[in-house]
Amino acid sequence: MTDLASEPPDPLVDPGAGPAADPSAEPRADPASDPATVAALPGLTLVATPIGNLGDLSPRALATLRGADAVLCEDTRVTGALLARHGVSVTMMPLHEHNEDDQTPKVLARLRAGQRLALVSDAGTPLVSDPGYRLVRAAIAAGLPLHAVPGPNAAVTALTLSGLPPHPFLFHGFLPPRAGPRAAEIARLRAAERAGLSASTVFYEAPHRLAEALAALAEGFGGDRPAAVARELTKRFEEVRRGTLGELAAWYAGAEARGEIAIVVGPAPEERGSAEELEARLRDALAAGLSVRDAAATVAGATGLPRKQVYARALELARE
Repeated sequence: MTDLASEPPDPLVDPGAGPAADPSAEPRADPASDPATVAALPGLTLVATPIGNLGDLSPRALATLRGADAVLCEDTRVTGALLARHGVSVTMMPLHEHNEDDQTPKVLARLRAGQRLALVSDAGTPLVSDPGYRLVRAAIAAGLPLHAVPGPNAAVTALTLSGLPPHPFLFHGFLPPRAGPRAAEIARLRAAERAGLSASTVFYEAPHRLAEALAALAEGFGGDRPAAVARELTKRFEEVRRGTLGELAAWYAGAEARGEIAIVVGPAPEERGSAEELEARLRDALAAGLSVRDAAATVAGATGLPRKQVYARALELARE
């Protein structure tokens, strides 16, 4: 069972938020800070929900769900249990990968009628490796109101706990489940690194595929690349294991993994070198779909070489 949070502590003063307000001054109402105001907003509101610990549902999120005319959810059983725990009775509408295109016109019609709709996923922030992107794009194109109630996110939580550089970072989501496409996807990411990408990368993975995914990452990125595996985040058995990709692959080859899992891979070491390496970087960038101008800018930034020189060589390669 999920380990529930205790009562929240009293609010603390943020030392970086500027000087303290004059206690004798007349308080000014901030509509955005009132959960009831947020709940009353017409339109589509993206609501983040707990990634494991049910105590992480924010007051704004709860008020928005309680005040919605309907809640769009990935799985009505999962969302229904969350709503029931908080005594919320509201209409639920399934919206998932297989019905999003069919549901979108119906949702847009409700929004045009002025309804208040909330969109949630089973856990975490909607759209991040979850359904909803196509609906959001359609709502924006139709000029309909769109809001968000931020909250838990497994990728960002894993990144901050990993001990790896937090910015820049790339969120990739799930790798392909089959070995061939997975290796090809890792090779594409490695090509982007050779072209100048330098960022920590966050993946999601199923527990039964963790060992083979780590082995594939170690083969594609190198076994000495620093990484971390975070699982069961915010739950009682939360664990973050840090090491190199080779070490982590070896560990999970003999250890069963359970729960929701995020893998964080550190950025590639800086690569400097010869004209051959410059050409290889440019070819990789062009093969990844970058324009000549963007490929030259990316590689010039990564190598420190003059942009004109890199652009001239990129132009030559593009003409071959």
